[in-house]
Amino acid sequence: MSEARQSPVDLTVNGQPRQLLVEPRKLLADALREDLGLTGTHLGCEHGVCGACTVLVNGEAIRSCLMLAVQARGAQIVTIEGLEQNGQLHPVQQAFRESHSFQCGFCTPGFVMSTVAFLGETPSPSEAEIREALSGNICRCTGYQSIVEGVKLAASRVAEGAAAPAGAHGA
Repeated sequence: MSEARQSPVDLTVNGQPRQLLVEPRKLLADALREDLGLTGTHLGCEHGVCGACTVLVNGEAIRSCLMLAVQARGAQIVTIEGLEQNGQLHPVQQAFRESHSFQCGFCTPGFVMSTVAFLGETPSPSEAEIREALSGNICRCTGYQSIVEGVKLAASRVAEGAAAPAGAHGA
């Protein structure tokens, strides 16, 4: 496609101002992966059903396969790569690791990003609330119990003040 048909998009990704030139129909997920090299945002179903492509847009968990890159103009975006800071995993990432909340790992970035947003809104959730909040993310490996355990561990750390609110760490 010619440059004349491309649209400029200024946004902040993982705390860094970025400028993109994209086709108006390019998905945010594709722009993150192809244009910015942030391949931790996974594409599973490409219909917004599986949750693997979840990123934070202005602190809200969003399916990046359902959002056009041009819709993200001016937005603050955090991807899985933006959670780790100075060599330290985000408390949600660390809790998932300690709880073995993944097997193949394909769904993990989406679950982590959804959990960061969820705990920002609900820092002390019940197990039922955790299961409801993550019901839009699909895992085909773990059976979900280890993921719920990871969220519980992360929530306990949020309650202790160990985690920053959703969208922090470069958001």
